[in-house]
Amino acid sequence: MSTAPPPRISPQQLNAMQRAAVLGQAVEMTQQIYSQAIDPTTTPQINIVPRNVGLIKRFIVIVEGTIAKANAGDGTLTAFGLQNIFSALTFTDLNNNLRVNTPGWHLANLNTARFRRPFASALQQSAYSAGSPALLSETAEYGNNFPVIVSPVTIPSAGSKAFRMVWEIPLAYSDDDLRGAVYANVVNAVMQVGLTLNNSPFVATGTDDTFAVAKCTTKTDLSYSGNLQVTIYQVYLDQLPVGKQGVVLPLLDLSTVYEIKNTLFTGVVQSQDFPVPYANFRDFLSTFAVYNSTGLDSNPGDGSDVNTWALQSANFTNLWKVDPLTAAMLSRMIVGTDFPKAMYYFSHRRKPISTTQYGNMELVLNASSASAGLAYIAIGWEDFALVNTLTQAGSLAG
Repeated sequence: MSTAPPPRISPQQLNAMQRAAVLGQAVEMTQQIYSQAIDPTTTPQINIVPRNVGLIKRFIVIVEGTIAKANAGDGTLTAFGLQNIFSALTFTDLNNNLRVNTPGWHLANLNTARFRRPFASALQQSAYSAGSPALLSETAEYGNNFPVIVSPVTIPSAGSKAFRMVWEIPLAYSDDDLRGAVYANVVNAVMQVGLTLNNSPFVATGTDDTFAVAKCTTKTDLSYSGNLQVTIYQVYLDQLPVGKQGVVLPLLDLSTVYEIKNTLFTGVVQSQDFPVPYANFRDFLSTFAVYNSTGLDSNPGDGSDVNTWALQSANFTNLWKVDPLTAAMLSRMIVGTDFPKAMYYFSHRRKPISTTQYGNMELVLNASSASAGLAYIAIGWEDFALVNTLTQAGSLAG
């Protein structure tokens, strides 16, 4: 009498069981790996080697400091404000893959999209605050009670204002989805977190302030007062389960790279389709687009300079094509508010844009206004890629 062989388990099923074992047994650890006061004029670049321990899920970056305003006249934060403190946040993994390479504004707004609310921000204060409506509860004073994020709207004449800003650099997609996590229990390779301070954090009113922190009539009147305190936490899973073959790890999750990158496109022409291509061999989860039609701070940023946004396949078929206000409405329905001025968020999470399956895909802007030689689009990408296909894929400019 023959015995039927046991049913074969697919790699996806095995990965799901391995992931469940890790999430069920491992202990989440949050440890400070860096805290230094740095002089932004002499130390524009900070490189930190994470601890080689556990299954790393993310890093938390905190910056505290003071902005000073010399002479008469107030300084004001820009639309992106403190998000622009860093011109680049990077993570290079153990195989020298640059997984994260994007500016602070993209990472901050991606954090908002991932958590479906302004990242690390409190909801409106309760009725205990004079003049404010009850949004949470009248039973206690809920609201912005802790200075987690401190973002001064203005910097007073001949005065200064303290600030505090927070970012998350995700390696794993989420707490329950470990795609992109990095197993760090190694001794023969080095990974690195890199922070690059914006070399033009302050600009003069009337110039392009999209990627600046603050502005005033004379940009040299604004400066960081003293050092910046930079703190980084590493969040990882420790005490991983052990089986007959050693440590149990979700192998498909670990062979997936969660990429977060950014690039900039110029040459937009009024009333003509301007395609932004998606790189090959990836599954895109979201796209952020910042469109500046004037190249200056006079950019309207309210959708009046855009005719349509569209997602187009290689055979020129529009998967969707919407006007700017509809695009804003769709993102408002996800996060409950609007993103900063001139920013559009396109979510592909329910059905990722798979450039392995569908080939060439493009985000297409048709602008109703575009200053010749000045208009540009800044794009932030979020995608999955397999480690063994990255060397074959088209690159994403950083």
